[in-house]
Amino acid sequence: MVTATESSPARRSGARALAALALLSLGGCLSNPPGVRGVAGTAPAPNVFWTPPHERAPRDTTPATGSPSLPPDLARRVQALTLGDIVDVALRNNTATAAAWADARAAAATYGAARGQYFPTVSAGVNATAVKTAATAGRISVQQRLYGPTLNASWLLFDFGTRSGSVAGARDALLAADWTHNAVLQNVVLQVETAYFQYHATKALLAAQQTTLKEAQTNLEAAQQRHRVGLATIADVLQAKTARSQAQLALETIEGTLQTTRGALALSMGLPANIAYDVELPPDTTPPLGITDSLDVLIAQAVRERPDLMAARATAQAARARVAVARGQALPSLVVSGTGGATYFFSKPLATQQGNSYSAMIGLQIPLFSGWAQIYDVRAASAAARAADERRQGVEQQVIFQVFNSFYALRTATQRVRTSDDLLASATQSEQVALGRYRAGAGSLLDLLTAEAVLADARAQVIDARLAWYSTLAQLGHDAGILGLDGQSGLHLQPDSTGPNR
Repeated sequence: MVTATESSPARRSGARALAALALLSLGGCLSNPPGVRGVAGTAPAPNVFWTPPHERAPRDTTPATGSPSLPPDLARRVQALTLGDIVDVALRNNTATAAAWADARAAAATYGAARGQYFPTVSAGVNATAVKTAATAGRISVQQRLYGPTLNASWLLFDFGTRSGSVAGARDALLAADWTHNAVLQNVVLQVETAYFQYHATKALLAAQQTTLKEAQTNLEAAQQRHRVGLATIADVLQAKTARSQAQLALETIEGTLQTTRGALALSMGLPANIAYDVELPPDTTPPLGITDSLDVLIAQAVRERPDLMAARATAQAARARVAVARGQALPSLVVSGTGGATYFFSKPLATQQGNSYSAMIGLQIPLFSGWAQIYDVRAASAAARAADERRQGVEQQVIFQVFNSFYALRTATQRVRTSDDLLASATQSEQVALGRYRAGAGSLLDLLTAEAVLADARAQVIDARLAWYSTLAQLGHDAGILGLDGQSGLHLQPDSTGPNR
């Protein structure tokens, strides 16, 4: 007995050791961290790349060299796309517009579901039951099979605002989603127009720089001719070569920028950057400069029709509707319900039986206590409504500022166009005078190169000023909420006038 008593703890200790060894062996079979499709789950060290698992190439892989194409309806004029064409392609391809539209459709379905609260709730079911009792105490064994359909109906007759508040909140959420969709459309149009004007301006700048390069080449040839006849030094030739090289370098830089802006315009249309296309530039890029809309009229129109502001207002309305829902949940509600069904009995050794049943109920449900949850729900909904209203006021103030800022930015852009035109006219005359003096031997090459540098800068200033005017006009139309889906600003333009717009 003594030996058995002493060996029992030893056996238990050995069993624990074997169990621990088994757990260690099992743990050794597990990877830490776990692997992913045959590779380590993480890199072996902080300074080592993680090696991903090999992926099987999909069967429908298209070649990387495949040439993307525009929609078929635009393929015939792929090299002469208008601004309207570009906007149309962008609105069809842009993922933001598709997502906003899907959000609006989801909100519409939610609103439809909320309106269903005004209708009864009806459900049907079929039940089947099999029962067998054992033969005990002189009773025979009985087998029963019961089945039959049931119909349940429930109808909320009256509450204190829960149902109407829920429907109103869903309706306002739908309006907010629709206004947000409109705002996304205008944002996409503005982005496309900005990219279009940038590409347009870069092409004009490239043409201007090509003219500058031709003038620099002409100056170099003139300097070389004068040097051959002894009327100029080698310094004039070297200066002319330097000016020609600088003009060539600027031209190459603009050519690279043109490809970049061209790719950005393709991206704004939702197309690959290497798509084969070009745009049709209008023959006259002189902006009309004048608008007849006053600042106060534009601000009033923006406050009344700006899509994002209307969405903020609808969101605030939905938040206020949720307050009514929270309050109604703490108040009584009147509900009527009923159930009807038929039951069929198949019993052995008894005969087959059939019976119908129904019940009807009208009840007043009165919430009494739920741990003050109703009180806090009302407080939370009220605070959320105040926050939504504050955000709505913030959006309204931001809208007014944006219209104000864009309006005066357009006035500044208008003045810049007029001033840059004057600068170009004077720089052109100065260059012509310097060229005539140099050819007559009365002026130096340095004066001519300086005049031509000023002329080249004046050309760039004119292009930049016109780009800024068109971009600012589109921005003002967007900020006022009247930018159309055809790319038109929606503002009332008039011919140029010498006075400022008021």
